[in-house]
Amino acid sequence: MTRSVESRFIAIISGALLVVVAPLFTLFLALSSQQAAKNLDEHVNVVLVTNSQALGKPLWEFDTESIRQIASILVSDTTIHGVEISDNTGKLRISEVDVNPADFRGLESISEPIFYKSPQGTRTVGSITVYVPKLGWFSALHQMEMAFISIFIIAILTVFGAAILGNRVMVIKPLMRLTAAIEATRRLGSRHHVDWRSNDEMGRLAKSFNEMQTLLEREERELKRAHQQTTEIYNLTPAMLFSLTSNDQIAAVSDYWLLATGYRREDVIGHPFSDLVAPTDRDAYRKRKAQGKSSGPAFEVTVRFLCADGRLMDVLIVETELGAAGGSMPGSLSVMTDVTELKQSELRNHQQAISDHLTGLLNRQGFEAMLDRKIHEADKTGTDVACLFVDLDRFKSINDNLGHAAGDAVLCQFVERTKPLLRNTDSASRLGGDEFAFLIAGESAERRATELAQKIVDMFEMPFRIQGSGVRLSASIGLAFYPNHATSAAELLQKSDMAMYARKRDGKNGAQLYDPAILDQTRERAEIESDIEVGIAASWFEAHFQPIVDIETGVASGFEALMRMRHPRKGLMAPGSIISVAEETGMIAQIGNLILEDAMANLARVSRLPGMDDTYVAVNFSPLQFEPGLPARLAGLLGHYGIQPQRLVVEITEAVLMHDNPEIRTILNEIHHFGCLIALDDFGTGYSSLSYMSRFPVDIVKIDQSFVRSLTDKAGDVGSKNKMLIEGISAISHKMNCKVVAEGVETEEQRMLLRQMGIDYAQGYLFSKPREISELLSALTARQAELRSMAS
Repeated sequence: MTRSVESRFIAIISGALLVVVAPLFTLFLALSSQQAAKNLDEHVNVVLVTNSQALGKPLWEFDTESIRQIASILVSDTTIHGVEISDNTGKLRISEVDVNPADFRGLESISEPIFYKSPQGTRTVGSITVYVPKLGWFSALHQMEMAFISIFIIAILTVFGAAILGNRVMVIKPLMRLTAAIEATRRLGSRHHVDWRSNDEMGRLAKSFNEMQTLLEREERELKRAHQQTTEIYNLTPAMLFSLTSNDQIAAVSDYWLLATGYRREDVIGHPFSDLVAPTDRDAYRKRKAQGKSSGPAFEVTVRFLCADGRLMDVLIVETELGAAGGSMPGSLSVMTDVTELKQSELRNHQQAISDHLTGLLNRQGFEAMLDRKIHEADKTGTDVACLFVDLDRFKSINDNLGHAAGDAVLCQFVERTKPLLRNTDSASRLGGDEFAFLIAGESAERRATELAQKIVDMFEMPFRIQGSGVRLSASIGLAFYPNHATSAAELLQKSDMAMYARKRDGKNGAQLYDPAILDQTRERAEIESDIEVGIAASWFEAHFQPIVDIETGVASGFEALMRMRHPRKGLMAPGSIISVAEETGMIAQIGNLILEDAMANLARVSRLPGMDDTYVAVNFSPLQFEPGLPARLAGLLGHYGIQPQRLVVEITEAVLMHDNPEIRTILNEIHHFGCLIALDDFGTGYSSLSYMSRFPVDIVKIDQSFVRSLTDKAGDVGSKNKMLIEGISAISHKMNCKVVAEGVETEEQRMLLRQMGIDYAQGYLFSKPREISELLSALTARQAELRSMAS
């Protein structure tokens, strides 16, 4: 610093002296010496001229004494150091000096000719030469001038010294202290202050430096505190944190990371993180950044991590690039989470999601996924895939009569019986309820599937043991093969399902191979279902009336409202297929409500005929129609059409009463108390029909037409047995104050037999077929006119 600042300061002052003072001083000396030389020349010239005139006569006369006197006078002049007088002839040469002639060095000689005015004229008689000193710059100065110059030089040196001293005290010293503070800060690391106070620029500089040091010291403390807090948070956070450099080397790890992995910090710092990843997952880890660019600065990857003890740990790594997150630091910060249990839980959940909880088989979702894989494999190997769709017949009755626990036991027994029939490459699934599917793949798939279907059918010859007793069931099985019957997994399952339903429609208990005709039947069923939906919306359904006559007189006592659908293009459609589809789809309730309203309207029209104001209408009700609001709805319809409640007969089947539902019992009681009559339809065809007559409010019992039809059967004893059944039903019904109606009476012989058995009313083609209301009104009007004509 001294060589740098002070030497520069001295150089600047010296330069200023050389540039300004030295030229001026030189000019002053030059002018002074020039003026002194001029004065000396003038003085010497005057003295020479004067004395040369004085020497003319003595030199002419060779007056040596006078010449010497004049020479002595000249030498006595302070400016003249020597005189030399000579004549032209050379005979006379007089010298007078005040110094050694040998010391004339450095003296300047000035000559002047000596003239003498003789009568002959002015003649040069000789010459005079004086020796005067050569004047230098300082030799011409007077004593006062020298004193002034000395004072000037002393003043300049004083100012120069004062400037150097002032610079050293006012600049160099604070700079040295500032330098010392900076050096101490650099070496010791602590912030040192400058001990300098003044009101000048150096004082302000020192003050600013001290303030800066104070601010930096405060910021350093805050940074240290923040760094300490960050480090503590990094290490104390209950998460496996680690930092990577830009080339994926481990830069830092948290204490929790070390605790969870078992490594030591010095063993992992500086090593590539991929070395700690399971070899099979390292490629996925290295490609994580390329795969996660679209998701922003943070991306994640799940890999298996090698712990220090050699165990593998499934980890989810969420990594954030520090530069991409707005920071200036290279590398990344990652959070590693142990997801081993989560992965195992996911596997368990996935297994549970694709498995049936009761039987342990695949569920529908798992079976469809398995079917997709097997078909994909079959495409590669050129083999077939067979699908068996199995539905247990009469399984619902077990749940209804013995309970769901008994039904679950049957399902588990069925699965246990089928397991020995399957190979390791085969798959079994419970699709839901009592529906199962079996997948046969590989060589001879069709043959093995056919054999398996037969074995399953034969399996049901042995009863299932439930609660200490045996239960017999059967199975309806549908078979479909890939690629013969389907082009995809979904289609294969659908075709086998369709084949199973075809087997059910054809009598159950057996196997059915898919046939294109089944698809036609399915399409026909789908078309009927569509017609039903449109028919409900467009009011295509009509209530046709079939008379119920007094078996003695043949006079109509009432009518049964039978459902018909009048299609605008297909005409009047048969009710059988419509009812079966409607019951399967649940639309039977909507159809029943439409038929009820139309039957009430038709009865109101029939009531306008003479003698028909007491006839009733019997309407079939589906179990789905028995809702809490049914009694109020019936009351509203009866009031709307002005019909007495006893003129409405609610016909129910055994299916309505089978479960002894308290809600249905309550609704039936409300309807009966309101005044409507209850008729039990198709009596004698169920499991325990006689018990219903004691537990439910029944007013009319309708004997199924199957009994009536066999009355006149001469072959075997069926007719006689049915006759006894009808007589028993009639007797019991009458004992319980119930009227009896025989359905399906088609011959007069049947009528006479039924009359002898005590049957009250009859219904069938013998009396009339079901007719739409306008045709029925015309027939009734014609019949009444005929009776009036016969009476008259």
